[in-house]
Amino acid sequence: MRDSECIFCKIAGGDIPSATIYEDEKFRVILDLGPASKGHALILPKEHFANIYELDEKTAADAFILAKKMAGKMTEALGCDGFNIVQNNGSVAGQTVFHFHIHLIPRYENDGVGLGWKPGQLTEEQKEEILSKMRE
Repeated sequence: MRDSECIFCKIAGGDIPSATIYEDEKFRVILDLGPASKGHALILPKEHFANIYELDEKTAADAFILAKKMAGKMTEALGCDGFNIVQNNGSVAGQTVFHFHIHLIPRYENDGVGLGWKPGQLTEEQKEEILSKMRE
């Protein structure tokens, strides 16, 4: 199913031109128009899912298998030094287009791409709370 108002549905369906680097019956992989680094690409399912929570398990598995395949191919083709695979869910997590997608971000030495965080500390209280909630 596609959402007629969703820009990524239109791109994945071929209604809006894109720099497509891979396509099959389920996905289109395009170069990002606002790249974090040279070669930054997006995996777009052709079906509409707002986020990871809406994905069925088969589509989720296929998307991440494709991410692995594309990371290897892109690393070889672009000669990058590393690779980030990023997937955001919800505004607070950085999602700006509400159509599930995976960012494929080639990394180069000293590229200045800021994909990090300051590590915190897991307290005993937090650990017990989280473990308890996850076992429910």
